[in-house]
Amino acid sequence: MSDTESSPYRHEPVEDWYIVGEEIGSGHFAVVKKVVCKRSGTEFAAKFIRKKRASTSRRGARREDIEREISILQELNHVNIIKLYDIFEDKQDVTLILELVSGGELFDFIAERDVLHESEATAFIAQVLEGLAHMHLKNIAHLDLKPENILLTNRAQAVIKLIDFGISRKIEDGKNEIQMLGTPEFVAPEVIAYEPLGLYTDMWAVGVITYILLSGCSPFLGDNKQETFANICAVDFSFDDEFFGNTSDLAKDFIRGLLVKHPGRRASVTDCLSHPWIKPINDRQKEERKEAKTNLERFKTFNARRKWKQSLKVVSLCNRLSRSIKNRNNMNGDEAQEEDEEESFVLRTLFHCIEDSNLGGIRHLLQSLTSFDINQANKHGETGLHLAAGYGHMDILKFLHEQGAKMDIKDKHGDNAVYWAARQGQVEAIKFLKDFCPLDIQDKVRDTSAFSILTKFVVAPE
Repeated sequence: MSDTESSPYRHEPVEDWYIVGEEIGSGHFAVVKKVVCKRSGTEFAAKFIRKKRASTSRRGARREDIEREISILQELNHVNIIKLYDIFEDKQDVTLILELVSGGELFDFIAERDVLHESEATAFIAQVLEGLAHMHLKNIAHLDLKPENILLTNRAQAVIKLIDFGISRKIEDGKNEIQMLGTPEFVAPEVIAYEPLGLYTDMWAVGVITYILLSGCSPFLGDNKQETFANICAVDFSFDDEFFGNTSDLAKDFIRGLLVKHPGRRASVTDCLSHPWIKPINDRQKEERKEAKTNLERFKTFNARRKWKQSLKVVSLCNRLSRSIKNRNNMNGDEAQEEDEEESFVLRTLFHCIEDSNLGGIRHLLQSLTSFDINQANKHGETGLHLAAGYGHMDILKFLHEQGAKMDIKDKHGDNAVYWAARQGQVEAIKFLKDFCPLDIQDKVRDTSAFSILTKFVVAPE
């Protein structure tokens, strides 16, 4: 979609229409915040997707990827799929106004239960299948089905919502989609073999998710990615009594139909919805499903480990970078050069973490260093505080403040953090910074628009 008058994007500030609130999630190139419509008072989720500024840049999402995600969301309209309501665009971001899904992840919800019968588990899997059926009817494959992308509208109703269509694809006749997409633990054999992807690729993931839900064990997970991929390609799984002691034969048959290496022999979403585990055809099948239980004790352990791994991924980059610093320091005999390189390296790492809203990574990085000046600036006089203000990452701003950041520090253009926040319309950041960053009448001459925004929140100088 080009920036033309026919574009569905609103080329105006999101803040004109919505009150931007707290951050509720983040991804590689996106931050999700809760917003409230100024006209109706209705709550939504705003997904701020950072655009790639240059074709050679590794930061930000490519325009064609953003447009594909939007196109797919616009085509979908189902109770079990997150809904897109509006689209905004500015120089930095494309912002999607989405349905607010506040019930958390399905797996977290289940882990809080004391017991879960298979009849209850099938109700959740059936909702996932219903959402997929709507997608597959339109030849859209999700391609990244995993626990993190299966949420609940709220805890009271337990309505499933499929989210995150960033790598989803429209499957077209005569056009083979061959890419390494998805999360290793849940990808199908055809992904690893670089064979054409299709609607059937989603069905493998449903099989893996169901296996985990019933047993608390991941069918193919190895000690590393290579081992996991080898297990997937060999379709090396079993139903050990240790994990499936109380599992029905119907459930095992359902899973067997999905974890099939040959895509053409794999159960389709239509097959699954009519399978007796999902839709019993007689009283015996209903009773078998009702009496069977999920291995909830194992499941809780699995889910706790999964959440721990997510936290570990957050800091893994900084682990590697801090080790790299130490390795370089051991090899470099020039102490002055060593210190300069380390400072520059750490600063780049800090900036990268701030851009990705990676507070856990920042904490770990700083803990791994014997000393680091949190107010260190790059050649433009820009500090982590300036960057966090511009992105509106409130948790990072507060953390930097706690770590002793100079809140009124200026870059080489004479701008403090509140001006960085103002230029990007980061209202919450402005409110937080306004008491630390005084306005200067010279700023009115130099940056009229930012100064105008700030005077709504800060008392202007005489």
